[in-house]
Amino acid sequence: MNNGSSLKYSIIVPVYNEEDNVVPLHKEIVSIMDTLQQPYEILFVDDGSRDRTFERLNVLSPVKIIRFRKNFGQTAALDAGFKHAQGEIFITMDGDGQNDPADIPRLLQKMRDGDYDLVSGWRKNRKDDMSKRFLSRGANFLRKFLVADNISDSGCTLKTYRRECFEDLDLFGEIHRFIPAMLKWKGFTIGEIEVNHRPRTAGQTKYNWKRVVKGLVDMVSVWFWRKYSGRPLHLFGGLGVLSGAAGLLLGVYLAIARLAGIISLQNSIWPLISVFLILAGIQLFISGLLGDIAIKTYFNGKRSNYSIRDIASRGKDVS
Repeated sequence: MNNGSSLKYSIIVPVYNEEDNVVPLHKEIVSIMDTLQQPYEILFVDDGSRDRTFERLNVLSPVKIIRFRKNFGQTAALDAGFKHAQGEIFITMDGDGQNDPADIPRLLQKMRDGDYDLVSGWRKNRKDDMSKRFLSRGANFLRKFLVADNISDSGCTLKTYRRECFEDLDLFGEIHRFIPAMLKWKGFTIGEIEVNHRPRTAGQTKYNWKRVVKGLVDMVSVWFWRKYSGRPLHLFGGLGVLSGAAGLLLGVYLAIARLAGIISLQNSIWPLISVFLILAGIQLFISGLLGDIAIKTYFNGKRSNYSIRDIASRGKDVS
């Protein structure tokens, strides 16, 4: 991600069916960014909206609009924003108006004061309904054990990043919640501040049980990546050795016991269990070897799981 632009900031906002929120949000962002007196750009990523979101965005200025052909999800929208942003510092926020643009200067100040690579917002006093807060707290509880990113609210989209954070980072699934964790494992420094969280005033929440399930699955994926990304053979090979050894020991015991007349193996399931454990051990060990080979070529080439319909710009970047 070679940056030849003189832009200081890139504000990246993924949106999906937010026709009533994008115009006032854009106005707030412009008002706040103008006070910083640095060149910036505003990128809205229209994640396949089926309402008039694109039409509302298309009359705004300054703005760059990345428009997906269909709904690919927030992670894909953020990934597209990161790959097309030109600023030195990326600022991300939700498009529903619940993140407050007035917090942006505080996030940037925290980044400067602590020399952080990433500063995450913490919605300490959330304005969501009870069910959403309950699910979020449950996910945060699991995240502390599986992911260990040491921040209070990884689900808060309002964050600031240095550009170099995404030099070699591709996003997939619902993994945007775990960006701080992945960056921490790479050695980037992370700060956190409390931010204002506003109630939704228009549109409908996109948070549902499907996103919860996808998030939990991706959490396990991130845990595995953290523990075994560089050594899958240690996990699968270790399990294979244990399974194979258990099957072999069981087979030897059954053979000795049968020869000694201690037990009868007629109509017994134990010999099948012994063979099953040995075969499962061999399969797991081979899986570990294949995983070890695959992990070395995983990042060869660039790949994206979304399709951009078009990119439109209106007005000049503000300086």
